[in-house]
Formats: sequence, C-alpha cells, structure tokens
Amino acid sequence: MTEPFDARPHDPDAVLPAGAPVRRGGRRIEADSETVQRDLAQLVLTVVELVRQLVERQCIRRVDQGDLSDEQVEEIGVTLMRLEEAMEELCERFGLSMSDLNLDLGPLGTLLPTDPD
Repeated sequence: MTEPFDARPHDPDAVLPAGAPVRRGGRRIEADSETVQRDLAQLVLTVVELVRQLVERQCIRRVDQGDLSDEQVEEIGVTLMRLEEAMEELCERFGLSMSDLNLDLGPLGTLLPTDPD
C-alpha cells in the first residue's frame, strides 16, 4: 500500500537507521527481488501481448483480403496458436493471468481490447 504524497521538504543529510527504506519524493518504494521480477515480467509480457494482438489482426486482414495462399493461411494459423499458447505458459510461469496484462490506463481505459474484433 502506498503512503499519501508528502509535500514537506526532506532533510537530504538526515541519517537513516540501517535497513530503513530510502524515501524520495514522499513515496516509499518496497522492492524485493520476487516482486521486481514479477512486475518486470508483467510489463514485458504486456508489451509482447500487445504486439501479438496487432500482428494477429494484421494477419486476419490479409487473410480476409485474399492476399495469402492456403498454405500461408495454415502456417499463420498454427503460428498464432503457438504464440498464444506460449503467452499462456509464460503467464503461468510468473503467476500472472492474461487479464493481469491488460493495464488500466485510467481515463483512457484499458491497454488491450476486452473482446476481439
């Protein structure tokens, strides 16, 4: 849980007790290796999922336009299924669900579409 923003100036020369978290800008950052690794994995997987969805949409457009041979369509379908399975496996490895990758951008809504077009 984060603390409220503290606008009071802090004494940069103050001596902190050993092991005390360093505070800058009025916010305490709690960083342990497990949460940092999970949060980094979540960020990377979010970007990968966004790109995967964009590539999938582009492939669907090309299939709909008839630009691809039957073999190419089959190869694209298999590749997209494998990519989706790999994403699910990576999420499972880091204890994430696919919905964890859909970052809330506040007033803009969520990063990823909630239902495919």
